[in-house]
Amino acid sequence: MRFKIPCKKYRLPHFSGHSGKSVRIRTLTLVLAVVSLAVQADAQLHHAAEDERAVFWSIHHGGEPAGHVLGTIHSEDSRVLDFSEDFLGKLRANKLFAMELVPDLPTLEQLTQHMRYEPGKTLESVVGPERFTALVEALSAYRVPEEFIRRMKPWAAMLTLSTPPPETGFFMDFSLSLRASGSGLKVVGLETLEQQLSFLEDMPLAMQLDLLDQAIAESGTVQQAHDQMLDAYLENDLQNLQTLSNEQLRDVGVEAHAYFTDAGIVARNHRMLESLLPQLEHNSVFVAVGALHLPGEEGLLNLLRRHGYELIPLEMPFIDAENVPAR
Repeated sequence: MRFKIPCKKYRLPHFSGHSGKSVRIRTLTLVLAVVSLAVQADAQLHHAAEDERAVFWSIHHGGEPAGHVLGTIHSEDSRVLDFSEDFLGKLRANKLFAMELVPDLPTLEQLTQHMRYEPGKTLESVVGPERFTALVEALSAYRVPEEFIRRMKPWAAMLTLSTPPPETGFFMDFSLSLRASGSGLKVVGLETLEQQLSFLEDMPLAMQLDLLDQAIAESGTVQQAHDQMLDAYLENDLQNLQTLSNEQLRDVGVEAHAYFTDAGIVARNHRMLESLLPQLEHNSVFVAVGALHLPGEEGLLNLLRRHGYELIPLEMPFIDAENVPAR
């Protein structure tokens, strides 16, 4: 199972090659990203407008500028970190930077508690010794120590395997939040940690184990799947990105497919919209959320349109993509 995308100064015990800080930030970023590139219902693809391909949009209301919305991808690739000056100017023109979840210290501390079992309960006792041994082997490239893995919940282990081992931990959404804060924008979250984690915590255990098995089995192909998603993203084509994500999720079964659609995408889109609308009434807002929260009948773009906002596609925000026209 591959959930590709495409959100610090905090300490956990130091791991060989990777600090606890890296593990904690990586897990938070995965939580932000994993359902952002989960599949929406196939029907939503068919209803998507032809011009609903761009990843970057301006927001207008009553003929006046109201902000911008950017679909992000979970990647450390330099091509999605090298922003054009025109884009940075548009970012700085806003008062608020709204992301799915703000990675501040209290959030990270809470995340650490949520992703691990309480003392006395281990992952091995839940998943069985054979699956646990296979998981430890699959996670060897991530250099996470076995004593840390023993306390992880199945969904946390599955998320860790869902993206390639990080090199810098400097992912696109995190980079954007730092740039926004450094430019004087107030950074706000559209969800609480508890709201976002409810999708994972409430997932039936049998489904978690099935997804974990797939993540273990496909751990050797995770980089290839990630690269495919990144290439689609850099083509400025949300529909292609969504198609790839849909293909990667086909094998999870009807029940898991529906769960990701309803709880992981649609419900969260409406929740983020509810948080965003009051902000847009009083401020110019730069919105940065996972790319596949944007398209579809229940995507953020269409939900904003239902509330009277006009969305205009813009050019890609990266230096290497400045010549790529808006869709």
